[in-house]
Amino acid sequence: MATILEQLRGMTTVVADTGDINSIKQYKPTDSTTNPSLIQAAAGMPEYQSIVDDVLQQARKDAGASATDAEVAAQAFKTLAVAFGKKILEIVPGRVSTEVDARLSYDTEKTIAAAHDIIAQYENAGISRERILIKIASTWEGIKAAEQLEKEGIHCNLTLLFGLHQAIACAEAKVTLISPFVGRILDWYKKDTGKDYVGAGDPGVISVTTIYNYYKHFGYKTQVMGASFRNTGEIKELAGSDLLTIAPKLLGELEAEQGTLERKLDPAKAKTMNIEKIVVDKATFDKMHAADRMAHDKLKEGIEGFSKALEDLEKTLAKRLAEISEPAAAR
Repeated sequence: MATILEQLRGMTTVVADTGDINSIKQYKPTDSTTNPSLIQAAAGMPEYQSIVDDVLQQARKDAGASATDAEVAAQAFKTLAVAFGKKILEIVPGRVSTEVDARLSYDTEKTIAAAHDIIAQYENAGISRERILIKIASTWEGIKAAEQLEKEGIHCNLTLLFGLHQAIACAEAKVTLISPFVGRILDWYKKDTGKDYVGAGDPGVISVTTIYNYYKHFGYKTQVMGASFRNTGEIKELAGSDLLTIAPKLLGELEAEQGTLERKLDPAKAKTMNIEKIVVDKATFDKMHAADRMAHDKLKEGIEGFSKALEDLEKTLAKRLAEISEPAAAR
C-alpha cells in the first residue's frame, strides 16, 4: 500500500518548509519555501558554512574596506536567502519562495524594490523568474505590492495569512499563491480558549477550508498552500489543497505511515456550495482585520518574529565576518 505521503502527492503539490538542503534531497518535494527563521537555522549549520562565507566575502568586496562588519552583514543577508534558493533549485523541479525583508511589510514601494532586487539576483544567475515566488506578508501594503509585481510577471507568495479578508484581497490582486498559517491559528485559539482542537474542528483547518472553498467557488486562479502545521492530522484534513508546505519532521511521519488518505478539499464540491461574495477594499480590509482578533494578533506577531529573525541573522553574519576577516595568525 502507498504511504500517506505518496497518496498526498497524488492530490496535492507537496512543498518542503525548510532551508535545510539535505532534508530537501531526502524528501524530494516539488517546490520549497523558506523564511528568515529557517535561513537563520540553516546558516548556523556547519555543512552550509561555505555558502555563508562566500556570501560574506562577496558582500565585503562589494561594500568596500570602509564599511563596518554590521553594514556588510546587513547587505549580505539580502543575498544569503538567494544563495540558499539557488542551491535548492538545483534539487527541486519546481519553484522556491524567497522572502522580502519583513521590516518592509507596511511599505509598498520598498517591498516592490526589494522584490526587484531578489529577482535580479536570480536572473543574473541564469534562473528564470518563473521558478521564483516572492514571499510577502499579507498586509494591505504587501498585497498592493504583490498586485503590481504580478503585473510585471513576478510571481508572489503572500505569507502570514490568517483571515478570509486577507485571502480575498490577495485573490482580487491576482497573486499567484497564498500561505495561510494553520498551526499558528491553532496556537492562538488554544491559548485564547484553553481548549484543544483536533481533526476537522481545528480552527486552522477550518480557516484554510473556508478560503479554499471560497476561491474554488468563485473561480479565482490564486492557489492555496496550507502552511505552519503542528501535526499530521491537520495535513490530512487539508488533503486536496492546491499545495501544502510541510516541515521535514512531519514529512517523515507521513512517509512512515500506512493507511488510506481521503481527499477532503475538492473544487467540484466547492462549486456547488452556497457562499456569499465579499468585496474587500481597504476600508473593508481594515474593518475586518480589526474585528478579527486572531488575524490581527498573529499578523503583528509574525512580522515582529520574522523581523527579529533577520536581526539575529545579521548579528550572526557580522560575527562570522569578523572571524573570517581576522589574519590567519590571529585566528
